Amino acid sequence: MVSTTTTDDTGRRPSEPLADLRAAVPDAVAALLLTGAIFAFLHHRVRTGVSATLEVMPYLADANAYWMYWLCQAFGWSALLWAWMTTMLGLVRSARPPRWLPVPPARIERWHRTTSLTTIGLMFAHAFLFFTELVRTREPGGGWVGRTWNAFVEAFVPGGYSSGTGRVAILLGLLAFYLAIPLSIAFYLRHRTGGRTWRALHRFVIVVYVLSAWHTLLYGTNVWFDGWPRTTLWLLQIPVAVLLLIRLLAPARRSERLRRLAGWLAVGRRAVALLAVSASILVVLAVVVTGRDGGRTPGIDGAGLSVHPWMVWLGTAVLLVAMVVAVAVVRAAERRRVAERGGPTS
Repeated sequence: MVSTTTTDDTGRRPSEPLADLRAAVPDAVAALLLTGAIFAFLHHRVRTGVSATLEVMPYLADANAYWMYWLCQAFGWSALLWAWMTTMLGLVRSARPPRWLPVPPARIERWHRTTSLTTIGLMFAHAFLFFTELVRTREPGGGWVGRTWNAFVEAFVPGGYSSGTGRVAILLGLLAFYLAIPLSIAFYLRHRTGGRTWRALHRFVIVVYVLSAWHTLLYGTNVWFDGWPRTTLWLLQIPVAVLLLIRLLAPARRSERLRRLAGWLAVGRRAVALLAVSASILVVLAVVVTGRDGGRTPGIDGAGLSVHPWMVWLGTAVLLVAMVVAVAVVRAAERRRVAERGGPTS
């Protein structure tokens, strides 16, 4: 979730992580304030009995007793919002900048980095509060050590949660979290790995956003059933898809533009990506119009029965293989270029 600008593009050394962390402080404070407002909103909905969550889990009706769960949900909402913002900023930065853009690319890149760091922090807070709630509410048998360990497995180990829709929901969320960390931190290692290798890996960060949105839109307890929260979250996916389409058609780097692509593999990759993004836009529009997205609907089995953990694991394996292949292709191309120039490898 960090910038697509490389050392070669700017001529500058990579930004220091500590400098970006300091720059992210105002952004993180804003995120915490918003999280507090969302918590108050969710708490009010529970106290007044209008939360759709209570139709599935009525025992959560005591908002004060389960405040950690509702705070966990508030952090989940703010994490998705910040993931949306950093994804939008990244797509704007990596596309050809329009002449009317009032903000210089360097500033967009800086915002992209800081919002990425904030997003990871919000995702961790979301998972950690779920963990603490599990520790608090689990049966007393086994003592604190046993309860803490079981809660850790369920909250932080992919596949560790084994009941209900959480088998898929928590798996998706954890995969997004664990993929976000290396794909973002790789930015600060690009002076060692090389700009091309970093870019090859960073292109997969869009998967993190897809997993995060999937985790929330279909399984988030506060968007269960039809209503404006669910519809609003789906509508927010349209600009992401549109910007991704623009990014593919008009990337900032000239070497990535369609007319400069060489070889059937590069052109084929771009064509498949364009078709996939175009289809995604149509799917989102269909969901907004029909109100049906595969999530929970009163009286109808939802996504918990249509998607199973093995499907998610299979998709993850395909993703990891694709990442390895992408890096291998880039490294092979770099070796060929070095050999043609007759220089030493880096």
